[in-house]
Amino acid sequence: MSGEFTPVAVVTGGSRGIGRAVSLMLAERGYAVCLSYVSDAGSAQAVVDAITAKGGRAVAVRSDVGIEADVLALFEAADRLGTVKALVNNAGIVDVAARVDEMGVARLQRMMTTNIVGSILCAREAVRRMSTRHGGTGGGIVNLSSVAARLGGPGQYVDYAASKGAIDSFTLGLAREVAGEGIRVNAVSPGIIDTEIHASGGEPDRVARLGPGQPMGRAGTAAEVAAPVVWLLSDEAAYVTGANLDVSGAR
Repeated sequence: MSGEFTPVAVVTGGSRGIGRAVSLMLAERGYAVCLSYVSDAGSAQAVVDAITAKGGRAVAVRSDVGIEADVLALFEAADRLGTVKALVNNAGIVDVAARVDEMGVARLQRMMTTNIVGSILCAREAVRRMSTRHGGTGGGIVNLSSVAARLGGPGQYVDYAASKGAIDSFTLGLAREVAGEGIRVNAVSPGIIDTEIHASGGEPDRVARLGPGQPMGRAGTAAEVAAPVVWLLSDEAAYVTGANLDVSGAR
């Protein structure tokens, strides 16, 4: 597939963890992939190289989703690849464990800007391209939420949990808003997944510590989250919208 009819997937935070797994899996299914990263250019390029080595098309764009200009640049890069048909709002951050009475405004603003505002900005740009109301031909959006939204994250990251609760509400509202415009909007809510995000939150041993205590006796893998994401974007999920798929191993 080439030119203007190439289906393009935008994957935010696509250089590592779940985003990397999603990018590789979507490329295998014929998408050109436009992935964003913030600081790890080497990891982002490695994903691009892995895709192109198998004959696919991909580009990595340095983009902080909490900055509108960066989001616009990300989607402009995606437009150069072809027609945007999928968005995976994967970019998100955690912070070190803290109680609410220990949290400062800077932490809260950073958390909400990246996890909530960033996802909404990216969805806005996707809708402008996909919606039949705007001359598009439809598409799919999958937002990465978390089981933290229903567990609350007490004593660790109530702010992160709250940001994912907002993603749950946003997913349902946007799904109903654009259901008649050819766009399906869903979410996945991972549990304990073996990725680098735990180290960024100051707990590099979190998977080893909590994994064995999960109902399935282990943490999940990035690929085990990516597969439901890709399914939600496929024609097999043609009548699925407004859903939030629990991928927590019954946590």
